[in-house]
Amino acid sequence: MSTAPNRRAVAVILLIPLMVTLALWAFAWPAARIAPRDLPVGVAGPASAAQQLEQRFEQRDGAFDVHRFDDEAAARAAIEDRTVYGAVVATPQGPHLLTASAASPVVSQLLREAVTASVPEDTRVRVTDVVAAPPGDPRGSALGASVLPLALAGMAAGAVVTLMGLRGARAAVTLVGAAALVGLAATAVAHSWLGALTGDWWTVAGVLALTVLAIGSAVAGLAALFGPRGIGLGALLMVLLGNPFSGVTSAPELLPEPVGAIGQWLPPGAGGSLLRSVAFFDGSAAGAAVLTLALWTLFGLAAVLFARRAPTPAEPVEPAREPALTG
Repeated sequence: MSTAPNRRAVAVILLIPLMVTLALWAFAWPAARIAPRDLPVGVAGPASAAQQLEQRFEQRDGAFDVHRFDDEAAARAAIEDRTVYGAVVATPQGPHLLTASAASPVVSQLLREAVTASVPEDTRVRVTDVVAAPPGDPRGSALGASVLPLALAGMAAGAVVTLMGLRGARAAVTLVGAAALVGLAATAVAHSWLGALTGDWWTVAGVLALTVLAIGSAVAGLAALFGPRGIGLGALLMVLLGNPFSGVTSAPELLPEPVGAIGQWLPPGAGGSLLRSVAFFDGSAAGAAVLTLALWTLFGLAAVLFARRAPTPAEPVEPAREPALTG
């Protein structure tokens, strides 16, 4: 009796729990450890009052990265530029909290609770949402839920191109075309129908398409370099790590270190940050995310165009030609 089937059965029995454990670690651990870590916030107002506010933030060691501003106008500008998530302005009537729920509803609520807890009970904290989340998605749920479908769309595009045996320019054109259509369809749903995204319609569609193209190109490029195993590596990077490490449902600065930073180096996290910038902040602080997506796209397309790999099962193997007889 052959032992090969028994070995495969044992491998499956051991592999499934390992994959579940890895998935629980990747998804549950960051969510269970959400807390501010060098979260950029601002304080403004007269020097003495602003210093007191800054000291209150600094009492939580390592939680906040405090920026000083001269007045409320400067603090508002910093929030709109995505330099800080919020700011506290010292006024004669008491602290005035400026937030941006469009940047992160979770951070807005966290700042509200932190500032309220740091003042006397009889002190009223006035709150102004400088850049509010859209009425169609006040809690940011739709935006947070969009990352996984985009990652799956990119994964599907890269895997199908590989398994269908498409190569070279034909594979690159297929990836670009699929990403463009996904961007248009997703924008029609999230922007036009749900109202979860605002900003210029075509710009939002371009960001969604670029995110899908970066993911799909990376998966197809890894498959071009490593064969079908590259698809599994792409799934690990883009879905199992890229989705929970993206910080779109909260903020990268709320995730355990270095998860937040790693997430911004992967296309799902960079795409989520870029989508917030163009949808709610007129493109502010978009440079790093654009660069990340562009690099992943260029890497993937270059590998698809130029890498030499073994054919997949769907591709015919060209028979070796016998040398011509001479003489």
